[in-house]
Parts: sequence; C-alpha cells; structure tokens
Amino acid sequence: MKTFIPKQNEVEKRWFVVDVGGKILGRQAVPIARILMGKNKPQYTPFFDLGDFVVVVNADKVRLSGKKEDTKTYYRYSGYPGGLKSVVFSKYVQRKPEELFRKAVWGMLPKGPLGRKMLKKLKVYRGPNHPHQAQSPVPLELS
Repeated sequence: MKTFIPKQNEVEKRWFVVDVGGKILGRQAVPIARILMGKNKPQYTPFFDLGDFVVVVNADKVRLSGKKEDTKTYYRYSGYPGGLKSVVFSKYVQRKPEELFRKAVWGMLPKGPLGRKMLKKLKVYRGPNHPHQAQSPVPLELS
C-alpha cells in the first residue's frame, strides 16, 4: 500500500465565522487552532497546511474564567535595560483584543514557517462586522 499524501490544489479551503462574544478565551482558541491546522479533515497531514480560514468576531467581549481577568499579565521585552513591559488582561482586551486572540491561538499552532502560514488564515475583528462576506463564511458554533 502506498501512503496517501494530499496535494495542496486538491484540498478545499472553506471559510468559517465564529462569534466569541462572552465566551472564555482558551476554550474558543483550541478548536480554532485545530481548524487552522486542518485536524478536522480526514486527510490531515502534520507537515502540510490543509486548514481552513477562520473569521473571529466580537473579540472585545472575550473573557477569562475566575479571577484571571484582573490577575493574568502579559509581558513583552524590548531587549534594553528597563524594557520589560507588562499589561493586565482587562486592559489588554480593551486596547488590543485582536492581538490578544491571535496570541492565544499562536501558542497552540506549530512554530516556524508552517505555523506562520496557518496563522495568516486567522482573521480577528473587534466587533460583529467583518469584510469577508464575499467568501460566504459558514457560521460555526464551538462548544
């Protein structure tokens, strides 16, 4: 038996739209990362990008469980002395909810060129409107 390897042009890439308003960040990021990787398809191959496009709306209404909304801290470092910056989740979600969601999904994708290619298929928007109506995305309800 030969091993079946799918070809990039034979795989159909679909578009999904996910409303994450009022839902927990990590619980929504896991299935979205799986869709971006293509693990929901029977021809999944770890070294190919077979995933679909995902449009996330209402990213500014995402939340965390428990007291983490006031205690979870995100850090970034410029590389210079005194360049460590920190921001609490509650302020980060007001300022950059798109980047917050992208960061959560990026932590679940493979690192390197393949993961960066998968992350480009994630489109995150602050409110309920998005410019991808022409692709006719299918609404996806995540549990």
